[in-house]
Amino acid sequence: MNPIKFRPLRADEIECRVGQAYPESCTLLLYKDARVDQRLLDEVVGPYMWQRKHELIDGQLFCTVSIFSEHSGEWVGKQDVGTESNTEKEKGRASDAFKRACFNWGVGRELYTAPNIRIKLNDTDKNKDGKIKYNRFSVKEIDYDEHRNINTLVIVDSDGHVRYTMGRKGGEYSDVIATAEKMASMVGLSEYYNTLHEDIKKRVRDDFNQIATKKR
Repeated sequence: MNPIKFRPLRADEIECRVGQAYPESCTLLLYKDARVDQRLLDEVVGPYMWQRKHELIDGQLFCTVSIFSEHSGEWVGKQDVGTESNTEKEKGRASDAFKRACFNWGVGRELYTAPNIRIKLNDTDKNKDGKIKYNRFSVKEIDYDEHRNINTLVIVDSDGHVRYTMGRKGGEYSDVIATAEKMASMVGLSEYYNTLHEDIKKRVRDDFNQIATKKR
């Protein structure tokens, strides 16, 4: 029986959530919503070849995602438990349990390889009450190595400015890129750098990679 293989998530299928907020910075977590899981299950196994079931076990809400095996002629299920959300309690638990069960099948499992993402905040990132704006940050670009580990990650804010960069096709020279961005900020060029067109910024990063390669 051939194992079911789900493709890695695209940038537009990944969302950013604030993990920890500090006065001048915050950490971000990468996550997927239940609609992404549903689309990938439909895409890979077919809309009539999977099913979900929720049940309470010792007061905890579990979800079982089952996929029909044409090899054995049986449904094969994987199960996990959900946690409450900050808004809709029961709906949040059901959705979380479903997403966790899909992780068990391999949907979006590569998100567990995300780096520690820390963003330096500015005044435009916050509302008047001082809280970070909802959906302020998003994934612009992501790539993976042969083991499905994240090796390239670009996060932008809702104004289109690049706020976090990790690696370029392997991440080997991400420290060089980070240094360049820090230098631009120190000499007052950060706003200019952030407003450059994406293809120009790509050329800048690639040039740094080439320079670093030559110096190896």
